Amino acid sequence: MVWTRAAYPALVEVARRYHAVITYAELAEAVQQASGVRTSINQRHWIGKVLALVVREAHRRGDPPLTSLVVHAADGMVGTGYQDVLAVAGQPPIPDEMDREQHAAAARLACYRHFGADLPADGGIPALAPRLKTAATRRSTTTTTVAAAPAPRPPAICPTCFLELPATRVCDSCGAAVAP
Repeated sequence: MVWTRAAYPALVEVARRYHAVITYAELAEAVQQASGVRTSINQRHWIGKVLALVVREAHRRGDPPLTSLVVHAADGMVGTGYQDVLAVAGQPPIPDEMDREQHAAAARLACYRHFGADLPADGGIPALAPRLKTAATRRSTTTTTVAAAPAPRPPAICPTCFLELPATRVCDSCGAAVAP
């Protein structure tokens, strides 16, 4: 397929830049431009088929999975088609999204190393796509903040009636007062 032949070098170009990714829409535009074959059909209806062929071609060549470099613009995650990478490698599907993203991050690092990206002296680290990393950091900060909040103070109870006291800390039933 002409788009697959155009997608492969486009993804190799992305792999030559450490921590670079490309969105599905950007790749769709790049393959149409490089091939000279255009369509008015939305890319979500055909880009997955192109990427499935790229997965098989990369596996045939012994290259790391270039499709790990392709992410959704909205959330920075690989699509469900990433399971093709696992299937071709004889691995079981990864149902948990974040586990799948970690796998894709490791695959991206393999791509950067294989295709000659300028890596840091330590060899680089697997990383989530920038948009996903930002969202994950925001979520963990929010979770940490919520988890660190002090536990709510238990309600004051009337020692005589065993009813919850109002904010005045004076029992409406018997008039008993409880010190703060």
